[in-house]
Amino acid sequence: MIPSTTTEPSAPTGGRHTGSARPDFDGYHPGPLGRLGGWVVDHGRLTLVVWALLVVGLGIFAPRVEAELSGAGWQADGSESVAVRELAQEHFGGNASSAIQVVVHTDSGTVTSGAGAAAVARATSLLEADPRIAEVVAPQPGATISEDGRTAVVLAGSGADTNEMVRAADDLSGPLEALSGDGVQVTPTGSSQLWADFNKANLDAMLTSEMYSWPVTLAILVVAFGALVAAGLPLVLTLAGLVASAGSLVLINQLVPVSIWAMNFAMMFALALGIDYALFLVVRYRAARLGSHESPRRAVAETMDTAGKAVLLSGATVLVSLSAVMLVPSPSFRSMAGGIMLAVAFVLAATLTLLPVVLAKLDLRINKLALPWVHVGEHRSARFAAWGERLWRRPVAFGLASLLALLVLALPIAGLSTAMPSIKVLPEDSAARVGYDRVQEAFGEGAPGTLQVVVAAADADAAAAVLADDPGIAGAMPAQPAADGSDLALISAVPTVDPSDPALADTVDRLRDDLPDSAQVGGAAVENLDLKTQLDESTPLVVGVVLALGFLLLLVALRAPLIALLGTLASLLSTAAAFGVARLVFQDGWGDSLLGFESQGFLDAWAPVFFFAMIFAIAMDYTVFLLASAKEHYERSGDPHEAMVGAVAHSGRVIFAAGAVMVAVFFTFALSGPLPPKEMGIVLGLAVLLDAFLVRLVLLPVLLRLTGHAAWWLPRWLDRALPEVRFAHD
Repeated sequence: MIPSTTTEPSAPTGGRHTGSARPDFDGYHPGPLGRLGGWVVDHGRLTLVVWALLVVGLGIFAPRVEAELSGAGWQADGSESVAVRELAQEHFGGNASSAIQVVVHTDSGTVTSGAGAAAVARATSLLEADPRIAEVVAPQPGATISEDGRTAVVLAGSGADTNEMVRAADDLSGPLEALSGDGVQVTPTGSSQLWADFNKANLDAMLTSEMYSWPVTLAILVVAFGALVAAGLPLVLTLAGLVASAGSLVLINQLVPVSIWAMNFAMMFALALGIDYALFLVVRYRAARLGSHESPRRAVAETMDTAGKAVLLSGATVLVSLSAVMLVPSPSFRSMAGGIMLAVAFVLAATLTLLPVVLAKLDLRINKLALPWVHVGEHRSARFAAWGERLWRRPVAFGLASLLALLVLALPIAGLSTAMPSIKVLPEDSAARVGYDRVQEAFGEGAPGTLQVVVAAADADAAAAVLADDPGIAGAMPAQPAADGSDLALISAVPTVDPSDPALADTVDRLRDDLPDSAQVGGAAVENLDLKTQLDESTPLVVGVVLALGFLLLLVALRAPLIALLGTLASLLSTAAAFGVARLVFQDGWGDSLLGFESQGFLDAWAPVFFFAMIFAIAMDYTVFLLASAKEHYERSGDPHEAMVGAVAHSGRVIFAAGAVMVAVFFTFALSGPLPPKEMGIVLGLAVLLDAFLVRLVLLPVLLRLTGHAAWWLPRWLDRALPEVRFAHD
């Protein structure tokens, strides 16, 4: 056993018990978190006022989150394609990848006369009136007017940054489509319109998911807690964290652009982790009050020293895992990771400061409206204790069964392929997709992914010759001189394949090798390719950093290198299994009609790196809960049997309930909306399902059983290097 360094009497922390006649906390000697719990309970009114001011102050800005945040920023900073976009915006009237394309189509006559020409003129006037639009380029014969004269494209140059252009597309979409009539259809498209339509579809999906997830979550919590009042605490806690984080994101967006996905992920994580953390603390508090008949203040201190410490370490693991995503040099990824981290930080702070006050003030009233068959003060579950004993008796059989199941599910990962999202992620009736299809029909398969080549004016003829000879280019427009007189030219080239076709990457690589040295290749489709390249390069680094930091945190928390290593490696199994199933569903199309999506033939390229960090963070959340409980039992008894069975008995029910809530929350995202939220919901839901029920409740306890005392072995040199962390307090 590790000697305790925290058992000496503590100084009074709230003024309730003074003098030297009796120790603080009714004879209990708390650690730092226990003292924090005592302080916030003693200063309950101040704590509540501070949180009320924080939530109300930031909540004022929260309703603006959907309008303020944007979907842009999906780019590889420093890439050639981003440089092309910036040059095109600066020197070529905004003819950049973020420009809005307005497709005018007529089924009778032509767009150069009659109703078609009138629609073009009205669209041009509408675009010129918007200050975010730079130069408006009228349809050009042989370039942006189809051979049959029935389809034309009005180009609205980008006069603002990519985030603002998404908002411009959203604002202009309705008025532009309203110009349709008299046999003429007016439809905006392009990358900015794609993001505007995606944001709208995604928002609708999020609202639908919330409508399903909140009542399902409450029902699971009622069953888990056995009392309606106790079940409501995690939702209140989560709501406080969500409101605060939403308001904070709006304020941060005034300084640095924040992706709307930051709020989507933040909401999902705040709900899932807030419930996890509240479950752990409430169950422990009720056990201390009803099982040991302790005072509310002492019960809070004991809860904070045990469950609170596990929650703090779990939150730190989540934050560290997600911080590794910041290594990807893309604004969207960094803002998404930052948004989740902000929400987790708020939920963690509320769990460790606000929740103890609420528990102490409500005290036994948290058990109001209890289910008649539930023993609300029960901490050690007899059913999970029996399950732990069963695992102890037959560790090899259960361990091999769970390991085999995970490996079989992980096998398909060998054939996983990734690419950036195609137009199929949008609903078929969205403006961007309708316009995309019309451009393809009128101008060729590769027209929606037109390449842009910015080159020194002196090299323009050489660049045009390379484009004319390349088999991947269907045609190129004449070189356009820079509008501001600079020594640059812009050539637009139409590839022979759809923008999502893997062959486009070969064409771009070939052009970058063959074009003059002054030439740079860009365009919306190329920006996607450059981002995928950056993601492929960053993924091994992110995975390595996440694993290393996760192991180090477990090592510091548990002071046991073997079980810290095994716990880290076990998290890889559920991650691999989830991606194996994701390959079958999203790449091969298994169950696509049931889930209501059109398979792209690949998994979105951002999923591996981002989902890995998220899944690992959640997996380590459960790992900390289980192993912290095991460490507490081992510190008290020195018995591997008691450590394993006691951990399953005391934390199994919480892990089971928290896992059920997370699965319910994540799977609701698979019910509606565009493809990326479905991927997110199914991959994360499967990962939690496998991790909570196969890894944490079967495989990890079996590893504790098989390693015995060795699981908690600590070399002397490492003992001296690590800080003292204990979960058992007197």
